[in-house]
Amino acid sequence: MKSDPKKKKKARIIPFIISIAIPLLVGGLATVFVPNIKSIYEGLAKPIFSPPSMVFPIAWTVLYILMGIASYKVYILKYDNIDVSSAMFVYSIQLLLNFLWTIIFFGFRLYGIAFIELIVLIFFVILTIKRFYSKAGIKVAALLLPYLIWLIYAGVLNFYIWMLNEM
Repeated sequence: MKSDPKKKKKARIIPFIISIAIPLLVGGLATVFVPNIKSIYEGLAKPIFSPPSMVFPIAWTVLYILMGIASYKVYILKYDNIDVSSAMFVYSIQLLLNFLWTIIFFGFRLYGIAFIELIVLIFFVILTIKRFYSKAGIKVAALLLPYLIWLIYAGVLNFYIWMLNEM
């Protein structure tokens, strides 16, 4: 008896929605813990290449959606009996680190520690890209490249904010 392809496709809508919702919720949860992020950012001494505060929610929403799509593409491979646990574990760690950076930077205003934590986050994002590539290929891994590029830019921005505000 053949399985119905429509049924399989329909059953994967829930994991798709959850995969997109998780990073969006993680990002949103950080703003619950630090509700005044915009005013904190606007009050900082920043380098000339700093974007206006309105750029961040737009950029992060797009990046979180891309992360969700990539994680979904890897996660559904488990239906084909492919072990994706290590890839999803590393992805989960980088999500946690992403959340913690916001708390460290905006909540505690520890810009130097946030910078170091961001370096660790970048390492885990590279590891996630590598694991996603090995499980699902270049197209899925490429979905995380804008995130990596944004984090590198954020790292440079974080470093300058640290220099301008704490040193």
